[in-house]
Amino acid sequence: MRTAAKKPYSDAVWDEVELWSRDRIEAFQTDALPKQLDYVANNSAHYKKLFADLGVEVGDIRSLDDIRKLPLTKKQDYVSGLAEDPPFGTFRAVSMTDAARVHYSSGTTSKPAPVLWSHDDLDRWADLYARFLYAQGVRADDVFHCMFGYSWFVGGLGATLAAQYLGALVIPGGSVDTERQIDTILEYRPRCVIGTPSFMAHIAEAAYARGVDLRASSVDMVCVGGEPGASIPGTRERIEAQWGAKMFDCYGALECQPIGWDTALQLGPTLAEDFIYVEILDPDTDEPVPDGTPGVLVLTHLDKQACPLVRWWTGDVVVRDSSVGPDGRTHARLVGGVQGRADDMLIVRGVNLFPSAVEDVVRAHPGTTNEYALVVTDEMKDPETGFLKRVLLRVERADTNDENLAESLGSALRNKLNVRFDMEVLDPGTLPRTVHKAKRLLRE
Repeated sequence: MRTAAKKPYSDAVWDEVELWSRDRIEAFQTDALPKQLDYVANNSAHYKKLFADLGVEVGDIRSLDDIRKLPLTKKQDYVSGLAEDPPFGTFRAVSMTDAARVHYSSGTTSKPAPVLWSHDDLDRWADLYARFLYAQGVRADDVFHCMFGYSWFVGGLGATLAAQYLGALVIPGGSVDTERQIDTILEYRPRCVIGTPSFMAHIAEAAYARGVDLRASSVDMVCVGGEPGASIPGTRERIEAQWGAKMFDCYGALECQPIGWDTALQLGPTLAEDFIYVEILDPDTDEPVPDGTPGVLVLTHLDKQACPLVRWWTGDVVVRDSSVGPDGRTHARLVGGVQGRADDMLIVRGVNLFPSAVEDVVRAHPGTTNEYALVVTDEMKDPETGFLKRVLLRVERADTNDENLAESLGSALRNKLNVRFDMEVLDPGTLPRTVHKAKRLLRE
């Protein structure tokens, strides 16, 4: 089924909203925010209770700044809501009749978390993805080779629907069968490929090993998302050199699709400010920081039905630039993309790894003390791509005679987190103690 056709605003711009003045963007947000808050207050069990507990009425939010009267929403709030009202949680704001699709998290910090979309949400998602793909250069006569995963993951179906929305021919390759991916590129000549940075680097290395020079292929656009990399200069330069193509950062999250993508100018992901209201906050004080200053990205949906979020703490550290771009686009950009995680999240072979998730396993495992440390060194990174291949875990055995702790704990971590650890088991009292904030992640 093809989504209803939409004509681009111009040869370079998909939607006129991309060129709105800052005053018009803010006026739109000021009008949309109370309507969205009214919707969540009446349809989301989580926010209905939250507003009642706070004694806050939607009418109290009269300006964009007033949203700071509401608390931040964090991942643990969402997970707690799932436990309170399984399987889809207290953030669900549509009936199951109106829910159209569910995607899931990777399950690193808990079991995989579901997020719902309504039919209108899916149409909005497709249009926003199409806006960004069009800004990067995809057109109706292109062949679009999607190498995002399709199982559970949010990327594959989203990119596919958007490219179809543009009128492009989609090859749903997924993220498997490396040799066939290369053969498909050679035979069917896609202009654009999309996938994670690590998979794009892997494809390039496998092609080189086969004697295939991707620089001579039909591909001149490599779109990447799902993990950091596209806005990291060294990674971008390496993958662009391997493919002989421009690489574009496609930034989103399971809970908010999309957030912002590169345009053809590659100046950093351009936000969709008609879809999300954006705050950049100091990670220690939760106070707003000015443009040009690193802070944590916090998002509020302006147009989401199934699982709307208010002041969602992404944990991603970014730098905002709200100036008008050289191409006339007026929505703010994230210069340099995601620059880090406020909570020190690691990505090991494509798996999101939080220190808190490791702590959960270590503390629950018999035979350990309370102390542990995650260690990352340059030697643990792939020399070609810079991506982490492994991580070292230092733990203390509670019983100095336990010779099997490394094997048993390593197995428990692997089963729970899908990451294989190098293990270093130490005698009790070896690791430093602290009475305040322990530093669990060491970069040596």
